[in-house]
Formats: sequence, structure tokens, C-alpha cells
Amino acid sequence: MRNLIRKSNRLLVLSGLFLLAASSVAQTQRLTVSQAVAIALEKSPSHKIALAEQIAAGAGVKEAKTAYLPHVAFSESAMAGNDPVFAFGTRLRQGRFTANDFALNSLNYPDTIGDFNTKVGGQWTLFDSFSTKWQVERAGLMKKSADLQLTRSDQELVYRVVASYYNLMFAAKQAELAEQTVKTADALVASSRARVESGMAVDSDLLSSQVNLASRQQELIRARSAVSLARTQLETVLGTPLPPDVQLVEALKDKSWPDVVLTEAEQQAKKQRADLQQVSTQVAAQQTGVKLAKAAFGPQVNVFGSWQRDNVSLFANGNSNWVAGAELKIDLFPSDKLARLQRERAMLTRAEAYQQSAQDNVRLDVRRAYYEYDAARQMLDVARSSVAQSEESLRIVKNRYDSGLTTITDMLRAEDAERASRNNYWQSVYQYAVSFAALQLAAGDLNSQSPVVQQ
Repeated sequence: MRNLIRKSNRLLVLSGLFLLAASSVAQTQRLTVSQAVAIALEKSPSHKIALAEQIAAGAGVKEAKTAYLPHVAFSESAMAGNDPVFAFGTRLRQGRFTANDFALNSLNYPDTIGDFNTKVGGQWTLFDSFSTKWQVERAGLMKKSADLQLTRSDQELVYRVVASYYNLMFAAKQAELAEQTVKTADALVASSRARVESGMAVDSDLLSSQVNLASRQQELIRARSAVSLARTQLETVLGTPLPPDVQLVEALKDKSWPDVVLTEAEQQAKKQRADLQQVSTQVAAQQTGVKLAKAAFGPQVNVFGSWQRDNVSLFANGNSNWVAGAELKIDLFPSDKLARLQRERAMLTRAEAYQQSAQDNVRLDVRRAYYEYDAARQMLDVARSSVAQSEESLRIVKNRYDSGLTTITDMLRAEDAERASRNNYWQSVYQYAVSFAALQLAAGDLNSQSPVVQQ
């Protein structure tokens, strides 16, 4: 029931997003992280690729099972000629052979004869030394591998959506801060001009404030360009362009994320990482491949049969016959099968080595993500204190500048320090959220219901 409700909500989100975007009603649409994830899971090319591979693997299972069934074919052919052998056999199959046909002249120089042949034939393998059994088992393991690949691909897609979404929020926050600094710099120019005109400051103060304003305006231009690029990156991850009036649901905010224990994350990754399970499945499939290569050396028992009818014309009467039999096949010189077995064993060795490498890489991924998350958390704590300190420092310097107790150089230096601390703070907020999503991805626990998606 929950899955049905979730699917219904996702369809409503998609319908609301794309249908309203096409309407002529001018209103702002909102896009949350969870809505962005839902869109990506519908539209992203990476999801479609993994889904297609899953469907192909399912078809491979069905194809492998067809070896259990008999193969029956129907054919209809029309032939004509005066070849002596063809003419002799055709009359015999049509049931039209007479004593006159034994005449030497008739045998050597027969008249042109036509034949309409209707044939139904089939073959059924009764025993193939369990080759079909291993083939079906291997196809089933490859289907499971494709399922796990789809799961992991979707997890990675969710992470890319979260990272791109937060990157856009961070870019928007930087643009907002840049706009504020431009206003502050503009106010400083006005204040400096008034001080110069009143004789309380020299012309160099005004020039310094004007240079500062130009620098802040350049930063604003770059920040706005970064917003446009971040939006394009998000659209690329989603697999579809967003309507022009779509905005993020909220600005970047300082949020707290759950504490994570490294050992628990590593154990969770060993159990839940879909790509690690996929490697184990591929090893099992390759082991089945070795069994399949060995089964090829065994005997094979087939039964076959056919029924055909030969007529003078398409609707004329003729004669019918049938043939049935059984055969035992044993390859006495299986040099190609020996080479195949050698290859399958080598592929198994490679798969087992790759499995060990994958386990080591998963452990490394978890530790890297954990340390980056822990570092981001600590850096955010430092950044919070730094913002408060830089704001207080700027307030003191500004009061001293207004009182004529310090120079504009000290004022600009304090503003630079305050601006840098605020940028570092929001950079830490962004890194804290994205690193938590990366840690969940490394542990194999990231999905559309994860806290970083739903909050």
C-alpha cells in the first residue's frame, strides 16, 4: 500500500511539474530534493540504461529456458526442373512413378517436372549432459546481477541529484552574498565620498572604496554565472530541462545530520552494497560457466522427425511421408571445448580476484567518505565561530573608521575577512550535507527515503 501511495505521489509531482510548466499561467513552481530525485529516476539516461540491461537479462533467462523445448519448423517450397535425379525422386515422392518411367529415355531425358513441397519438422534434445541446466542457472545469475546493477545505479543517481541540488543552492547563496557585498561596497563609496567632501578623509579613501566596489561587482557577475551553470548541471543529472519558472523550494540552510560510527558503516556496506553483491553474483555465474564448459564434453541425445507432402501443383493431390529417429552425439576430438574450458577457468580466476579487489575498495570508499564527513562536521563548527568573530571584528573596525580612528585599508581588510568567513561557512554547510550523502552512498544505504533527500 505504501509503495502504491509513493508511486501515486511521484506521478502527481511529475504531472504538476511538467504540465504546469507548459501552461500559460505565470506562477513560480517549487522543486524539492525528493521531487528532483523522483524526476531523475524517471528521466535520467543512466537509469534507462540500467533498466534496459535488466530487461535484456530477463529476456536472456527466457531464451536459455527455450533449450528445454522442442524446436518445430514449417516450410513451403516450390521447385521445377528436368534434372534426372530430381525428376526421378520427385515422381517417387509424389506417388506418380509408373513402369514407363523406367525407360532409359525417360530416365536420361525426363520432361520438366514441378513440385510443391510442404514440410513440418522438429528436433528435441532429450539429454545434453546438463548443459541447458547450467545455462539457465547462469542466465538467472546474470539477471540477478542486472537487478543489483540497477539498484546501485539508482543509488549513484540519487547522490548525483543531491550533490547537484545542493551545489545549486550553494551557488544561489553565493550570489546572494555577492549582492549584499555589492550593496555594502556601494554604501562605503557613498560614505567615503561624503567624508572626502567634508574634509575628514583624503581622495585615496574614495578611490580605494571605488576599486573595492568594482571587485565586488565582478564577484557578483561570476556568482550569477555559477548559478546558471549549476542549474544546467542539475538539469543534466535529471535528464530533462527544467521550466524557466522552477525554483528551489528553500535556500541553503545549516542542518544537522545523524552521527555515524565507522565500524557500523563498514559492516553495513559489506551487507548492503549492491555492487559488492553484484560482484559475488558474477563470481557464482562464472563458476556456473566452468560447469557449463565441462558439460560440453558429455554425450548428447536428440530425437527428430519430419512430415512432408509433395504435390504436382499447389492444390493438386500428391503423396506424403514421414521420418523419425534418434541420435547419440559424442565429440571425439573436443579441442575447441578444451580451449573454452581453459578460458572459463581463467575468467573465474579473474572474477575472484576482482571480488577481493572490490571488497578492499568498498572498505576504502567507506573510510574516505567517513573521514570527509567527519572533517566537514568539524570544519562547520569552526566556521560558525569564525563568522561570529569576523562580524564582531567588522563592527568594531567600522565604528573606529566612522570615528576617524582607523584607515579605510583596515576597514576593507575587515570586510574581506568577514566576507571570507561567511563564504567558508556556507561552503562548510554545503560540504557537510553532500559528504553525508556520500557516506550513505558508500554504505549502500542511500535512496529516495534517506534523510538528506527528505529533509
